[in-house]
Amino acid sequence: MMLLNIQDYILQHIDTYGYLGLFVVCFLAATILPFSSDFLFAALIVMPRFDPWTCIWVATLGNWGGGMTNYFLGKLGNIEWIEKYLKIKEEKIIKMQKWIQGKGGAFLAFFSFAPFVGDVMAVALGYMRANVYTVTISMLLGKFSRYVVVMYAVKYGIHLFNS
Repeated sequence: MMLLNIQDYILQHIDTYGYLGLFVVCFLAATILPFSSDFLFAALIVMPRFDPWTCIWVATLGNWGGGMTNYFLGKLGNIEWIEKYLKIKEEKIIKMQKWIQGKGGAFLAFFSFAPFVGDVMAVALGYMRANVYTVTISMLLGKFSRYVVVMYAVKYGIHLFNS
């Protein structure tokens, strides 16, 4: 119920908050807000007032900043904070760490945009002290790629709908 109210509020005020609102929502969606930033992103890129490529960069930087916040919270290693603020149980972090170690380590930060596991992945990478430079670049490329794909999917979907 609360999430629906947040979505309604955002949609009603999209034009008011614009790029700054997109940045904040994308940042929060990658950290504590149980909300997909794709919803707002898609709404903005179809509005003529907003440039799709600017939206991509703003959304990328916001979501990447939130993901890196999760990484650094994981690196602090304070499980109590992680469980309290990010709502991620220690068991999930440990399970993700074991999976990451066998699959390519810090390069997996590219997939931190994935629903349900992306936030846990970023925290686990920090918790296991994965290379910050590799995580930073991989995560930035992954978040950017995600928004490019969403933009083209939305544009293609609109094109199909209008045909």
